[in-house]
Amino acid sequence: MNLTIDIGNSRSKLCVFDGDEIVFSESYNTLKIEVLVSLTKQFPIENAIICAVASYNEELLQWLDGHTNRTIVLNAETPLPIKNEYATPETLGLDRIAAVVGAYKQKPGCPLLVIDAGSAITYDFLSADGVYKGGNIAPGAVMRFRALNAYTDKLPLVSLNEKRRNSLLGADTRSAILDGVIYGIIFEIEGYIASLKEKNHDLQIFFTGGDAFFFENYIKNSIFVVSNLNAIGLNQILTYNL
Repeated sequence: MNLTIDIGNSRSKLCVFDGDEIVFSESYNTLKIEVLVSLTKQFPIENAIICAVASYNEELLQWLDGHTNRTIVLNAETPLPIKNEYATPETLGLDRIAAVVGAYKQKPGCPLLVIDAGSAITYDFLSADGVYKGGNIAPGAVMRFRALNAYTDKLPLVSLNEKRRNSLLGADTRSAILDGVIYGIIFEIEGYIASLKEKNHDLQIFFTGGDAFFFENYIKNSIFVVSNLNAIGLNQILTYNL
């Protein structure tokens, strides 16, 4: 069995794979060695991979090194099952490349657009022949709400959890902000999809991230919403390197 550890800015997500099947998945505000000890008692974990976009306790890696056959820390030098043409691979978010590999595992031989809607919204494109061509980064919903509140004197702080009128245009300031952010993101996503489909008619769209399930109902195109896309990609990278 393989263990994937995805360490984000606010939470860490752990998944245990039996081959390609996820048999355990959980997120933690603070990742402690006790969690790893418990998992290794529940599952015969042989190998592990760590993907970290934030700092973490090095003792976790030391413990894994002593309790697995092999533990990999994903970085720009790690061999991948896809070709990476990003000009500065050392600056490419490791979670982004993991998500692309996860999508490639599920739809090989197709052009892929991977959209990760979290604190930021990332757009990453993989060609049909498995070449990562690059992508873009935009503010996520929470970041847009906070910016409108922080950089103005009177605009209130709004969130996606507020009730909506399901109207294109807001009827008051709060709904104007709410619909402005929501439709701004929707039109942005639809624009990327339309532009990439002009040259890639069989484009497959994968949607992941904390806000993916909120926005999926607003997207007119056919999309695959996969909550564990990063973990699937990490498992593939780990398997590729064994």
